[in-house]
Amino acid sequence: MNCFNDLADFSVAKIEELLALARRLDENPEPRALEGKVLSLLFLSPSLRTLASFQAAMVRMGGGTFVISPNMSIHGLESRSGIVMDGAAAEHIREAVPVIASYGDVIGIRAFAKRENLDDDLSDREFRELTSLVDTPYINMESAIKHPCQSLADWKTMNDLGIPDNGGKFVLSWAWHPRPLPLAVPVSTVHMAAMRGMDVTVLRPDGFELPDAFMDKARQAAAASGGSVAETSDRSDAMEGAQVIYVSSWASTHHYGNKRDEDEFKLELRDWCIDEPWFANAASDCRFMHCLPARRGVVVTDRIMDGPRSVVIAEARNRMLVQMAVLHQMLSS
Repeated sequence: MNCFNDLADFSVAKIEELLALARRLDENPEPRALEGKVLSLLFLSPSLRTLASFQAAMVRMGGGTFVISPNMSIHGLESRSGIVMDGAAAEHIREAVPVIASYGDVIGIRAFAKRENLDDDLSDREFRELTSLVDTPYINMESAIKHPCQSLADWKTMNDLGIPDNGGKFVLSWAWHPRPLPLAVPVSTVHMAAMRGMDVTVLRPDGFELPDAFMDKARQAAAASGGSVAETSDRSDAMEGAQVIYVSSWASTHHYGNKRDEDEFKLELRDWCIDEPWFANAASDCRFMHCLPARRGVVVTDRIMDGPRSVVIAEARNRMLVQMAVLHQMLSS
């Protein structure tokens, strides 16, 4: 495996193989499997779980890591193209990235959407430019439109809980947030659940539809796996019989790059905060999933986050385990 960039690059059989390896490494550790190997971590966007889980994954298998972010560089890193570097930054990302990659056996790159130009973000332009600078294996630790590590962990979480793939009902719900957030998690999540063969419903207010190209891609994955993909703004209909509600917050593509317009547009949507009444029509053991961080009292109430429906801690731990599997596949040979 030379890169881990998109679950869609892999067959369902290959994904299940990775998940089986993650379970095996959890139950039967291999503390010397990656002895002498180095993972370079480039964070152009902040992180808690991604940073800690990758570091822990390498340590548990005997490898090492180092972390670089613009704020850590004593020279300052410039990421913009085609500019005269007469400001504070003394080093350009075009030189920094190949150097960072050369110090490790694999590089993980995290670069959020800039949320300025929709077409650039939907095409993952910045991430593709960054990976074009390296000749080592690489891992997408979240780009403008993809978050494969989170999706692989979510797949494992549902497997661990015994939630069915074919026939399982999965709801991806938008939630109100004070900031316009990237599309990577919701787009990747819909595709993951569709690949898993679930009946997927995207629940969102009007104006927060996910891009057509990615919904069509998810529908194709669902058709191949025996699932389905639909979308609605009707909360009661969406939650009918749901076994999972996966909550995320994302920007409106109608107001992309214009926070003031989006803020005005969603003024009346503060009630899109997940609470127990949302589960009235759901399966009795319907689970609450979220990639974290989640703003309490804004995205979800305390009684859901702290209650028996929530599996967010298990999700977060699974990030480490599936990343161990990915790294093991890339480096153990």
